[in-house]
Amino acid sequence: MNDNNLREIKIDGSEVFSGKLLHVFHDTVKLPNDHITGRDLIRHVGAVCVVPITADGSVIMERQYRYPVDEILWEIPAGKLDSKSEDKLEAAKRELREETGYSAERWIDLGFLYPTPAYSDEAIKIYIAKDLQKGEQDLDDDEFINVELIKLDKLVDMVMAGEIADAKTQLAILKADKYLKNHLD
Repeated sequence: MNDNNLREIKIDGSEVFSGKLLHVFHDTVKLPNDHITGRDLIRHVGAVCVVPITADGSVIMERQYRYPVDEILWEIPAGKLDSKSEDKLEAAKRELREETGYSAERWIDLGFLYPTPAYSDEAIKIYIAKDLQKGEQDLDDDEFINVELIKLDKLVDMVMAGEIADAKTQLAILKADKYLKNHLD
């Protein structure tokens, strides 16, 4: 399939905000019909997320307050990269250990997702972690996370019932469930 007729071409752009987490840009682009328009977008360093699965088929889940939506959400362990060039598997190992205290012997790559491609270039790499060993959480000073174990089948039901609102968690849980059913890991 040739989709070149869909591509937009950047003419110029400028950063309009630079923060600790996000960098906002306004670009001028030429559309496929040769019209000129503006695009506001967020540049993000990227992130990783982990579906840590215990020997009995439970997933190590987190409860965390999210200020932008003013809710306490169910999430899998996740975090942003320190840089675009950071090794994603090493970042996943770090986030799992810091947020839950667990480490893993086996890692399965489930690909990546763009959570909001209409306005951000953030890409999140998804992993399954298995053969877990329990340790101690090492949370950042501004992190407050409760950890609970929930069976993967129950999490799939929670996703489908709308009880898990976080997009990366929904997708990662469903992908992990499908992968494990197909690969008997």
